[in-house]
Amino acid sequence: MSEAPENAAQNGAQREGPSAPVGRPYGTGRVPLPQIDRSDQEEIAKGQFVQYAFYKLDPAWRLLPADEREQHKAEFLETVSRFADEVDVRSYSLMGLRADADFLLWNVASSLDAFQRLSTAIFSTALGAYLRQPYNYLAVTKRSIYTSRRSASISPGARLRMKPVGAKYLFVYPFVKTRAWYKLTFSARQGMMDEHIRIGHKYPSVRLNTTYSYGLDDQEFVVAFETDEPRDFVDLVQELRETEASMYTLRDTPIFSCIALSLPETLDTLGGVGVARPLATAQTP
Repeated sequence: MSEAPENAAQNGAQREGPSAPVGRPYGTGRVPLPQIDRSDQEEIAKGQFVQYAFYKLDPAWRLLPADEREQHKAEFLETVSRFADEVDVRSYSLMGLRADADFLLWNVASSLDAFQRLSTAIFSTALGAYLRQPYNYLAVTKRSIYTSRRSASISPGARLRMKPVGAKYLFVYPFVKTRAWYKLTFSARQGMMDEHIRIGHKYPSVRLNTTYSYGLDDQEFVVAFETDEPRDFVDLVQELRETEASMYTLRDTPIFSCIALSLPETLDTLGGVGVARPLATAQTP
């Protein structure tokens, strides 16, 4: 174990002693609440809302005539395109990768209302009548209290905008910390997160997108890892399991393995006549 986490653990064990940081007591009063600078709350309020909407297709749809299924896909595409000014939509296929979800729409918007309007429109389509949402996660972007003040080279608003790198694979899961984590001193948590961050830097091929769900949804975070090499992600997660911070993980499942495709290509993985090829041909000069 590295020196930083060990020191952090020692600091955490001494939080009841005279060297513990002074802060407003809460709960039993034995654990101090660290005095964290909240001057960036106005900036945090400008973060983007994020939705991970997973859809599952009713197999009955595949029994429809081919031309009818083609019309359904075309209507679905046209419907989503109408929201281009409101919602940034990225599509992923889970076909063959997970049994309880067939595709994902990774949506980013400036308001939760936009997700409601988009979802209402989707389920109002003919294809929508054959879809259900087994999973739907809401979150918002904000600056991490563990990195923002240690990364002077990062612009203040850099972490407030969701900027996917467009890698081929995406791995998504909801994440919940134990309540014991929040009773640790901030310095103890910072030490553990430093170890966590250092390991992440060993895998530059894996890009992490962390969003926050406190009060918005059942989970506390939604994490989305982008990479072109799934094996690197496996090695990263395996190494993170050995960190001290991992002991404070309450839940980090279900995990979704997704493949990035255009929306027409994503719909084609559902079956039926392809709509991606005609669309590509139409765009060829």
